[in-house]
Amino acid sequence: MKALLIGEFREGKLLDTSYELLGFADQLGAETAMLLVGSDSQLPPYGGTLYLADASRYGEYNPDLHKLLVLEAVQKENPDYVVFLHSSYGWDLAPRVAASLKVAQVSEVIGLSDRGFEVGCCNAKMRRTVKPTSPKAVLTIQSGAFMGLQPGGTPQVQKLATAADDNVTFVGYEPAEAKEVDLTRADVIVTAGRGVGKKENVPVIAALAKALGGELGASRPVVDAGWVEHSHQVGTTGQTVNPKLYIACGVSGAIQHLAGMKKSDFIVAINKDKDAPIGEVADVLVVADVLQFVPALTSKLQ
Repeated sequence: MKALLIGEFREGKLLDTSYELLGFADQLGAETAMLLVGSDSQLPPYGGTLYLADASRYGEYNPDLHKLLVLEAVQKENPDYVVFLHSSYGWDLAPRVAASLKVAQVSEVIGLSDRGFEVGCCNAKMRRTVKPTSPKAVLTIQSGAFMGLQPGGTPQVQKLATAADDNVTFVGYEPAEAKEVDLTRADVIVTAGRGVGKKENVPVIAALAKALGGELGASRPVVDAGWVEHSHQVGTTGQTVNPKLYIACGVSGAIQHLAGMKKSDFIVAINKDKDAPIGEVADVLVVADVLQFVPALTSKLQ
């Protein structure tokens, strides 16, 4: 089995999330080659074949040209899987490649099983298993679902140089608007999940965050319900954080939320459900009613 991994290069740097592709391939048990549209001054410590195209010529993103580069590498490698990150780059380019190759695409893979690829559904409350019907497939993997892997070594570089006569010019990336709360800089984050029950109970969680000198976080359901501003959201559709202490209060643990916080140094989860997915990444799981336990803890800290 062979996989062609599509790395990502942005604003002159190789994105660290590209190493998650290697972690995925390792779990899959696949031989790998990698493609990168970037710079030979920023090469991954990867000992396999690296197909390299110059970003100064092709742009850090250009859908038509980058598709041709991927297809050129596919022709050379004949992989069973072409694997992208489920990012703005991957989710735009992957279907173009799948359509050109006339193969199946499986989006947002979060796990592997004997039956196929696991993907989230029902707003990440459930998982389903998908098995492509075509012998080859294009995949995108959820950021944070697979641990990054840096195997070391020097890549065996093969330069790609497809025709660059295209009418689209890469201009640059425009950063998102500044966030009201920058959770990425917080040493302590206390997050309110759906388990807090209602908006009026959010101050109970905020009080614990204040007592610890930390910031208030929120899961997506809490933000979608309008209980907390989006600037406090943790997860792949909010902010990815790695504080020294992360306390999840009534957070069930959808994969998108876990991907945004599981690299925290120490994780405490407070939940009535001892089997909640958040317990899989927690260092300490407190099985208790959030609205009883958190006020008592806050009182002791004060």
